[in-house]
Amino acid sequence: MSENREEESLCEAARSGALERVNSLIAAGADVTYFDAEGLTPLMHAAKNGFSEVVRALLDAGAPWNALTPSNLSAGDFAMDNGHQSAFDVLLNAGIQAELVLGTIARKDNGKGNPNGDYLEERVTFSEDKVMDAESKAIMMAWERPLMEAHAKAICLGGGHILNIGFGMGLVDSAIQQYSPVSHTIVEAHPEVYARMLQTGWGEKENVKIVFGRWQDVLSQLESYDGIFFDTYGEYYEDMREFHQHLPQLLKPGGIYSFFNGLCGSNPFFHVVYCQLVSLELEMLGYSTQLIPLPVKDCLGEETWEGVKHKYWQLDTYSLPVCQSLDDSES
Repeated sequence: MSENREEESLCEAARSGALERVNSLIAAGADVTYFDAEGLTPLMHAAKNGFSEVVRALLDAGAPWNALTPSNLSAGDFAMDNGHQSAFDVLLNAGIQAELVLGTIARKDNGKGNPNGDYLEERVTFSEDKVMDAESKAIMMAWERPLMEAHAKAICLGGGHILNIGFGMGLVDSAIQQYSPVSHTIVEAHPEVYARMLQTGWGEKENVKIVFGRWQDVLSQLESYDGIFFDTYGEYYEDMREFHQHLPQLLKPGGIYSFFNGLCGSNPFFHVVYCQLVSLELEMLGYSTQLIPLPVKDCLGEETWEGVKHKYWQLDTYSLPVCQSLDDSES
């Protein structure tokens, strides 16, 4: 223990909120990234006990806001779970600022599956309740049906022309059809999913237009729409960010945009960071984002994930995004 005496002292000072002691230990070279025997960093101790000024000092000294305990908890989770709003706000702001610059969490965890450049060349398997990739990671699962129905209701609110990026199991597209849109355009990039769409009659529906290819490659074939939904598999957050740059051309004035919000779905605090981040970035593009909480805990028993390698959603509540241009949302 002696070789980590300064770090143990730093943990104790952070736990007790002794700001001056924390600062002096940092100045003496104590390692702010240290994990103690409990698996906690000094930042986690400070956040757990609500010492926001200590949290700020540790962050300024380079303590990683996104470090995780062995049980997958971050400093932000400790602040959130213990109701320490001030410490939570400091950590949330640090997370948003860091992710604006670096985007490190999105590269590790992008919701469904892991980003995979080879996905479009892989075989996929279809069953009654899921579509799986070659690594037994779920592309889409039946538990998402109520979420997809809610997304469809949101983007079809004004009727008209609807665009969906990513067919998967067809859950959102089946729900969209219930609203009888004037036109319903579906972009799908995976050849086997596309073939299954044709086999199951999607190409014969009067108001449906299927565009085969990656959305990045077929933008010239798209028009402008009253409602848009985005849910791709095997892409990074940066890909969705790139798609958002095209919204001013793709979304009609007064239209509604939504996306599958699986961002960091295995960690509550990281999910909040990314909800705020995407809302901020959409605001910079001229869109307001309302996040509607939908309880999903009852949909997700252990049997749900049987045979699935990656549990891409582990939270009790899903935040459904509804985005409109700021002018429209204010009027």
